[in-house]
Amino acid sequence: MNLLNVRKGQFVYYQKKLHQVYSVKAFFKQSVHLIRLEDYEQQLATAKEITLYRPQHMDSFIVNHKRYTLHKDEKAKVGDYILIINPQPDSFDHYHLHAMEIVSSIESNGVISNQSNGIKHNEYWTMIPGLEEGANIIDLENPDADYINEQKLLKKEVHTPETYIPKIGDIYQCNSSKPILQTMVLAIEGDTVYLGGNVELQMDELTDLTSWSYVHNILN
Repeated sequence: MNLLNVRKGQFVYYQKKLHQVYSVKAFFKQSVHLIRLEDYEQQLATAKEITLYRPQHMDSFIVNHKRYTLHKDEKAKVGDYILIINPQPDSFDHYHLHAMEIVSSIESNGVISNQSNGIKHNEYWTMIPGLEEGANIIDLENPDADYINEQKLLKKEVHTPETYIPKIGDIYQCNSSKPILQTMVLAIEGDTVYLGGNVELQMDELTDLTSWSYVHNILN
């Protein structure tokens, strides 16, 4: 790619794996700061080393160890991840192309995200957990048949995405509280997780995707 065409949020392939552009620093030799989506590892690259990819309806990819499938017609629910496809923020909102945000509440014409952004329904696609029937797997630039079959077998054998293990500094959103609660993991002792606001949970409670959503880690 030409560096002039590289933008924050773009999906790109680097070393054959799917990444997202985090920032561009034009005066550095390795000027493109990337996040590898499968595990959120940070990478530095040059523009010539990356290949642009434009997400499509029913694309499926892994984000931080969990698989999702993009769906353009599915309205998001509280706790769902969304991908911004058609950003039209007003002066009070701050989001960009391909930003991934968690839905905190639903309004008549859109959603409010965990970043307090008002996002209209025509601006996002919903990231449905798991591998949907007929989805196009895009984790690798040129996935071979063995990889695709392996991912399809995982869908049959494991009905939920691989469980992310919480760690200190993680921010989680409780989807069942009113108003929506966001809190940070402060300590972990065995299977007990201690969060801000005097919240104490067992590990399996925090990793229940219907009740809690991982937001980000403040240390990353």
